[in-house]
Amino acid sequence: MHNSINNNTNELLRLDFNENSLGMSASAKEAILTALDGAARYPDKQRAKLMTKVAALNGVPEKQVLLGNGSIESIRAVVQMLHDKALKTEVGFQLVIPDPTFGCAELYAISLGVPVVKVPLTRDDYDLDYDNLQKAATEFDGISLFYLCNPNNPTAIITATDTLKAWIKNAPKNHYFLLDEAYFGYVTDPSFESGVEWIKQELSDNLIVVRTFSKLFGLAGLRVGYAIANPQLIADIGSLMSTDNINISGAVAAIATLEDEAFLAHSLQTTNQARQMMETALDELGLRYLPSQTNFIFYEVNGDVQTYINKMREHGIAVGREFPSIPGFNRITLGTPEEMTVVIDALQLFRKKGWV
Repeated sequence: MHNSINNNTNELLRLDFNENSLGMSASAKEAILTALDGAARYPDKQRAKLMTKVAALNGVPEKQVLLGNGSIESIRAVVQMLHDKALKTEVGFQLVIPDPTFGCAELYAISLGVPVVKVPLTRDDYDLDYDNLQKAATEFDGISLFYLCNPNNPTAIITATDTLKAWIKNAPKNHYFLLDEAYFGYVTDPSFESGVEWIKQELSDNLIVVRTFSKLFGLAGLRVGYAIANPQLIADIGSLMSTDNINISGAVAAIATLEDEAFLAHSLQTTNQARQMMETALDELGLRYLPSQTNFIFYEVNGDVQTYINKMREHGIAVGREFPSIPGFNRITLGTPEEMTVVIDALQLFRKKGWV
């Protein structure tokens, strides 16, 4: 299978950006084709329908929802909103993030000249270091925004729900929390509780949750996401978002996929099967991995990680980049079972050659 996939098509297995290898659903494709005749019109109607569906899905009124160009437009707007708030009130503003994590919030902060404090994950289980995250804010005179990806990227693990909830509930008024739940749809651990529930419980006035249709829904290229927060925060963030930021194709594809329960179930089942295959192979090779609650897995390799990445590419497989703050680990997307068979064959070959 390794030879047939890579040598006949000369295409890489793209398992480096946590995309959905299934592609979009057939229902989404059909919806896009049907909507193309109306593409000369602005997407107000389709955008409104998607807003209604997202609000209903999360059990919140529409005034607590903000649609975005992927989730990263909302992340950018949150950073910008607090930057502006700090300037107007003449106080400092900093972004506090665990290290490593998804990098967009950091990049937006840097572009605005906002200081970024990176707090390493705990060294025993690679969870959030709550004490040092809080310490970074306590020692700062001004507004602190905590960007927390949960489950985290690249580690694929969820953090302790009770600890996170208590921290947010008891935080000072100048602390804001941006929870990125891009991989929410893959979580199976019963201990996990979404920040959306905490917003509904009015746990904190300073809590924002962002999600995306890029992962489980298979719509990464169409750029559809959303944010949920209290109405005032949504209004403040929304003032910095672009108008008509959801195009017709993205809107109708997201609506169709939300309604396609069979596809979503298949998407989740495929990932679960791929994860089981990968975990079994890693167990047989004696390679450590973290407990994944996402569509990727973070695992240890023997030898130099960049060399391993290069060797995988030579064998037709693109895997995740190196994360210097956690040396010795690599991230790989959980693709289709057929793709994971190719990966496992490569890993077993690498073991024979002494590369892993």
